Amino acid sequence: MKVLRITPGDTTEIRHQMLRANRPREEAIFEGDEGDQTFHLGGFVDNRLVSVASFYFEKTPELPEHEYQYRLRGMATLTEFQGQGLSSALLKMAFPIIKQNLCTLLWCNARTTAAGFYQRVGFEKTGEVFEIPTVGPHNLMYKKID
Repeated sequence: MKVLRITPGDTTEIRHQMLRANRPREEAIFEGDEGDQTFHLGGFVDNRLVSVASFYFEKTPELPEHEYQYRLRGMATLTEFQGQGLSSALLKMAFPIIKQNLCTLLWCNARTTAAGFYQRVGFEKTGEVFEIPTVGPHNLMYKKID
């Protein structure tokens, strides 16, 4: 397995298939994908892209004590490759990049079904469960980057 930087367009198919399967393909293209400080990582198995994650220089008002923050969004792994550590590897590659950009926090709106994974890799929940229309229940989760 390899983790490499990828383009925003590289993320769309896996995002659509895994996160927005019953929605229009355009919903798998996120605002900020082309941002100057946005970066995208992909996990490859046998030269096939099977896992993606995107990171946006974006601050959440719910965690104002951290001046500079990154947001994790659109992390997804193809079903047949789940449980093999790909998402953890993407995050492990992202943490030093985020720190190099002088950010001290990574946050995400995590599906409640994925909260256990995020907790295992060091994220904490904050606030109450909330609903994202057409997507489902989520928790705001964050990880301090030291």
